[in-house]
This record gives sequence, structure tokens and C-alpha cells, in this order.
Amino acid sequence: MLVNRRDVEIEWGDCDAAGIVFYPRYFAMFDASTAYLFEKALGMKKIAWTKTFGIVGIPMVDTGATFSVPSRYGDVITIETQVTAFRRSSFDVQHRVLKGQTLAIEARETRVWAGKDPEDASKIKAVSIPDEVVQALKGG
Repeated sequence: MLVNRRDVEIEWGDCDAAGIVFYPRYFAMFDASTAYLFEKALGMKKIAWTKTFGIVGIPMVDTGATFSVPSRYGDVITIETQVTAFRRSSFDVQHRVLKGQTLAIEARETRVWAGKDPEDASKIKAVSIPDEVVQALKGG
């Protein structure tokens, strides 16, 4: 599977009163990391690929993380992101956060390829992930 790696410098606003990253901030970083993975695979930014494939987005339906090593203001972490499984309309994403060579966080997401519901435009509905997208995320 295709892996995207990006370095993130921890900012002052990412940290809580204890001086470590406030855990919800990681989920914002993971969301951005998923978008960067798709950008790498499809060669276009999220706003473009949602239009190209006629979807409203890839909403998250499940997530979780195991936090082993904290990060602090000024630290630089590396986030490795990849899709680990595909189904008809949903897929799993894995994020690994490294501090140097140390695994600091393992996180997971399940997302859905979602379009507008043809019966009610105010709702969204899971739709099949195009084979072109699956192949690009597989690195092919």
C-alpha cells in the first residue's frame, strides 16, 4: 500500500497545561494526513478529487488511538499514513507517529466514500469507491 510520510512540528497551541500535545489535536493532524495521502495518490488536492469523483467527502465513522510517548512544544514528529483495507464503500486508514525512531502513537480510522443521497439531497449516502482510487492508494 502507498504510504505518505510528513513531518509536523508541534506548535504551542497544540499543547495542554501539562505541556504535552492535547490528544484531540492529533486527530486533526490525522485528518490532514489522510487528505495528504489521497493527494499523493491521486495527484490533486481534496477539493479537486471530491469534485472529480462526484462525492461530498470521506467522513469518519470510527477512530481510535494508542498513545505511548508524549510530544511537546517544538518536537518534530513524523506521521506515516496508509490505507490498510478496502471494502465496497468504506476503508481503513492507519497512522503511525514516530518521534525519531520511536513509535509514539498508533491510530486507526474507518471512513466512508460518500455522495449525496439521490432520494434526499440533504443527506449523504455511502457509494462504491472507484477502482481507480483503490489502485492509486495501493500504489499502482
